[in-house]
Amino acid sequence: MNWAHLHLLLNHVPVLGTLFGLALLLYAVLRRNEGLKRVALGACTLVALMALPTYFSGEPAEEVVEHSAGVSEPAIESHEDAALGALAGVEVLGLVALVGLFLSRGGRALPANVARAAVLVAILTAGLMARTANLGGQIRHAEIRADAQPQQGEEAEEAEGDEDEGQ
Repeated sequence: MNWAHLHLLLNHVPVLGTLFGLALLLYAVLRRNEGLKRVALGACTLVALMALPTYFSGEPAEEVVEHSAGVSEPAIESHEDAALGALAGVEVLGLVALVGLFLSRGGRALPANVARAAVLVAILTAGLMARTANLGGQIRHAEIRADAQPQQGEEAEEAEGDEDEGQ
């Protein structure tokens, strides 16, 4: 296993974990379930912790793949920039979650403003994570890049299809 492999294994945790924490938090808030709110905040805290090794494995992973065939250097840079914003978002989410856990210790109700802040930060962070994941996929997958060009065989098939439609 190398750094690129480790990064690929870890990168799913903050992306899916943020979505899971958000969904659980929304459900807990709607159901007014204090215990479930604490579980959701704990999940968000764990996701914030797991995002750290994910982020810090990115640079060594870049060193492994940057000169490989089919790898886009601009895509790596875009992913790296987006990852920093996603890391900042998830760490803020983790901090809000920790504050919420602290304020709700001993069975006290989570203050509504803290719950709302956690939901808002989780929504923002989920968006940042989704964008970062998409950009990460573009590093190796030319077919999902915005500048993707059809293969030569595809161009010929499309031209034949266009001629058939005109008849």
